[in-house]
Amino acid sequence: MMIDSRWRLTVLSEITDNIDSPATDNNMTPPVELLSLLDALPEPRILVDREYRIMAANHAYRREVGNPNAIIGRTCYEVSHHLDKPCDQCGESCPRLVAEKSGEVSRALHLHYTPRGEEHVDVELIPINGADGKLAYFVETLNFLDQIGDRTDSSGMVGRSPAFNRMLEFVSRVAPAVTPVLLLGESGTGKELAAQTVHVLSPRNGKPFVPVDCSGLTETLFESELFGYEKGAFTGANQRKIGLVEAAAGGTLFLDEVGDIPLHLQVKLLRLLESNTFRRVGGVETLRADFRLVAATHRELKQMVDEGAFRRDLYYRISAFPVHLPALRERREDIPILIEHLLARLAPDRPVHLSDEALARLMAYDFPGNIRELRNLLERAILLADADTLRPDHFREEMTAITPEIKAGSLPERLTSIMPLGRVETEYVHWALGQIGGDKRALAMKLGISERTLYRKLGP
Repeated sequence: MMIDSRWRLTVLSEITDNIDSPATDNNMTPPVELLSLLDALPEPRILVDREYRIMAANHAYRREVGNPNAIIGRTCYEVSHHLDKPCDQCGESCPRLVAEKSGEVSRALHLHYTPRGEEHVDVELIPINGADGKLAYFVETLNFLDQIGDRTDSSGMVGRSPAFNRMLEFVSRVAPAVTPVLLLGESGTGKELAAQTVHVLSPRNGKPFVPVDCSGLTETLFESELFGYEKGAFTGANQRKIGLVEAAAGGTLFLDEVGDIPLHLQVKLLRLLESNTFRRVGGVETLRADFRLVAATHRELKQMVDEGAFRRDLYYRISAFPVHLPALRERREDIPILIEHLLARLAPDRPVHLSDEALARLMAYDFPGNIRELRNLLERAILLADADTLRPDHFREEMTAITPEIKAGSLPERLTSIMPLGRVETEYVHWALGQIGGDKRALAMKLGISERTLYRKLGP
């Protein structure tokens, strides 16, 4: 885990109290004391000047990213984002602006280019003032989310859209705390994967992650499954059995579909959460519970509370940090990379791919079953395809009937012949930008993509 930001800010400020604010020439040398401190800290860090130039990289950064000689003197937005201007001018939420204005530490979740490809990175910026009180440097800390925990693919989640990144930023911020998390979203949006991400990014990642399907817990099973039972507690209890709460000791307890717990059983769960104690069925010994709570539901819990179908006190106990998981139709630009990811898992020994028409129809579909439905559609199509190309007729009838809407005369005149899809997209985006008067932010909103993605599609 990262060292406390306030401690770092204090130490860095003390080190830089006697340095002058940096000049703007390219031969500026950072203070030796500052470089020594950066090298001693365990997380990857770079030192950036007021002109966005990378002045130094510590040992951890070199170990994570490679030889820093190729980046020293280049701008951070060029190295991290492959952009020709600061990321805040390209639709990104840049922590630099907040840090510069407030003089305090600022964080944001970004997609960075690394030797492993694009990765989600929790970026933390510390502004450093010189002896004259003016801003001298920024220390940028890079926390690679995909490299945390026991797995290199720590989250198992895939996406680049603004909606996905916003959700992942909330998850990465709450994960190191002990605060209960409530995951909200439609069925099939990946709530269990999000819960696993909270666990993997938390200090409890070396302990068990225990999922509980609350919709399958009947009244007779609720206490015995959750709390366990003693030998002889009831007919058939031939030996002691520990419950799921006890199995999650030191780790994370994931209550899936918590909204399905019957009202008269909710008080038992509330008692557990309030007292952090429980007793096995048939037992007299009070046991301590030690787990991080993550709950999830596809139901509207607030409405259920108003209707008297869910306890108000339990709702406020589990909803300290709600996180909305976007439906697939809210993150359509993630569909191609999700398809690539799922095909690699479903057919690891076949070079399966979609035809352009099949991809277009999937992009136009609303996916009421979300990612789970996309997976099922691809699995069925793989079984129906004799070759390695998945065509529209390999998908269900409701998919075959979908045709992306293209109005006559709505495309630029240049698109009058068959051409590569990449060129078609570039031509269309440039034409659409002209139609909307050059307003990139407005066009990105209409296309359902981020400004950063729009800049990429516009090309150099």
